[in-house]
Order: sequence, then structure tokens, then C-alpha cells
Amino acid sequence: MGVEIRGDAEKERTVKNLHEGHLAERFLERADEESFNNLFRVFSPQLVSFFRRRGHETGVAEDLAQDVMLTVYRKAGQLRDHKLFRAWLFKVARNAACRYFTERSRQVPTVDLTDLIEVLPAATHSPLAPASEFKDWMKLLDDQERETMTLRFVEEWEYHEIAAAQAIPIGTVQWRVFNSKKKLAPHLSPRSEMCRKAA
Repeated sequence: MGVEIRGDAEKERTVKNLHEGHLAERFLERADEESFNNLFRVFSPQLVSFFRRRGHETGVAEDLAQDVMLTVYRKAGQLRDHKLFRAWLFKVARNAACRYFTERSRQVPTVDLTDLIEVLPAATHSPLAPASEFKDWMKLLDDQERETMTLRFVEEWEYHEIAAAQAIPIGTVQWRVFNSKKKLAPHLSPRSEMCRKAA
């Protein structure tokens, strides 16, 4: 009896691995919205579990999983051997976890004010510049994405709270946040580059 159960579990694992491999291969060959959607649905919960097992709270784990999937979306073309997709995905996840811990443990950085004035001149002219920029970024999103991003990052709601409030599955909330980050990434990267130089 025990051998039978073990055999069934191994079969399930094999089928699951084949399914994951097929989804990854399809995405790597033709990275369109449908193939990425399927990949996201399968691997995002696994990444959340991966980060939860490493002691992260659910909200942080979900955010880190989103970041990893965004990296996958942007950098999957660099993966030469498609069979190594899963290993590469979790290597990206481990790096994200390390970066997060490093940022958390780092002391508050000091910045030379003269450097800051040179890098961010607009901030000295208008204290409302960040709020204005935020509103500009929100215009790039549709109504549903804007509402979801505001609840998640301004109101700081958890994913399950947003799902309950909007009467939608939690996966839809995660997808909207991910899609919004993907849309905003090209507009945010020049600013994050400036902040990195300032630090």
C-alpha cells in the first residue's frame, strides 16, 4: 500500500514537472501575454511559498514573487538552455531574497546634499514634485490597475484584502499589480538610476 502511494506521488510530480516544462518552453519560444499568463499562474504561488519558507511575511513574499516574475519577463531571452528554466527562476528568487535582506540590514545611508541637489534639481524647486510624478505614472494605468496599485502601495492593503474588496480572485489582484509594474518599469528606471548614483 505504501509503495502504491509513493508511486502515485512520483507520477504526480512527473506530470507536474512535464506541465511546468511545457509552459516554460512555450513562453521561452514565444513570449506573448497568454504564455506568460500561464507561466505566472503556475510559478507565482511557488515563489510565494519559497519566500514564505525563508521567513518573509505574506505581503513581502508576494511582492518579491512579483519582482522575480518581472525579471523573468524581461530577461528570459538571456537563458540559453531552456531545460534550466526552473533552476534559473529560483536562482533569481534567491538573489531577490538576498538583496531584500541586504537592504533591510543596511543602515540608513547618508547622502551629500550637494550631490543630491545636482542629481534631483526638480525636488528643490517643488516639494509637490513626487506627488505630481505619482499622478503622472498613475495615468499610464487603466482604472482597475490604478485602483489596485493605490490600495496596494498607498493604502498598504494585503492582496487578500484587495481581492475581498473588489470581489475578484487573489490571482487577478496579483496579475494587475504585476502588469502595472511592467507598464511602469520603463518610466521608473531612469529615476531609480539617479537615486542609485546619489547613494
